[in-house]
Amino acid sequence: MTPSERPRRLNLQQRSALAGEAAAASADVENALAWPSDPTAAAFFDVDNTVMQGASIFHFARGLYRRRFFTTREIASAAWKQAYFRIAGVEDPEHVADARNSALSFIAGHTTTELEELGEEIFDEAMAHRVWPGTRALAQIHLDEGQRVWLVTAAPIEIATIIARRLGLTGAMGTVAEHVDGVYTGRLVGDLLHGPAKAEAIKALAAREGLDLARCSAYSDSSNDLPMLSLVGDPCAINPDARLRAHARAHGWRIHDYRTGRKAARVGLLGAAVAGAVTGAVAAGVSLRGRDRSA
Repeated sequence: MTPSERPRRLNLQQRSALAGEAAAASADVENALAWPSDPTAAAFFDVDNTVMQGASIFHFARGLYRRRFFTTREIASAAWKQAYFRIAGVEDPEHVADARNSALSFIAGHTTTELEELGEEIFDEAMAHRVWPGTRALAQIHLDEGQRVWLVTAAPIEIATIIARRLGLTGAMGTVAEHVDGVYTGRLVGDLLHGPAKAEAIKALAAREGLDLARCSAYSDSSNDLPMLSLVGDPCAINPDARLRAHARAHGWRIHDYRTGRKAARVGLLGAAVAGAVTGAVAAGVSLRGRDRSA
């Protein structure tokens, strides 16, 4: 690493750590009133293409568009990225950069209340039927064993929280966007909850909740989540891209694929040529929640 690269890498590490800490701090309190019977073990699930088909943030953004929150041009850009995401099953880093640089501007000025009030109805109309039954069953197994289950996603914390609540999970961690007096500023707290930031979020939550990561499980479809998957004692690949599938096989990890065989094969071939984060890209564009500066 050259001297000029060191500040950039350090900055990225710092932003990932801050994003993870913010996500952990914003994580939902227990949905259940009773303390779990297995309090030191938990499961962590990625959302997009793991819990549900496609990018959750796109489904949410489309619902907002129908309610005239976005312009046609803005939703068209998100639609193209969603189509790419569904065909390839993985993520494009250029989308992250594009969204990071420009797309946050159209959320600035909206209030947390007006967006949160729409979440439940958009989940019903656009997300509920896209949940993979197999992944939902895996999450329920952990709950039945007395363990807590969190979603960990680059999507905004509001979306993640709604999905977790509607699926009966413990809570969620997601990308945190800044707001002041309940109004979004258009800036993130740290960075997207993506890649290394997810691992930082889980470590922060584990320290707070007294979890033994060696007894915990993690589930994802993307090789971008290898930091998260490698952090726990029981990693599992769900609908994996080609790189994650190869890594999981090499390390003896569990693999579940709920797509059709034909689609899975196509995804594997295309996945070998691409990497990055379309979920994070669109998430940056419509990240909805953050810390109030006055808090």
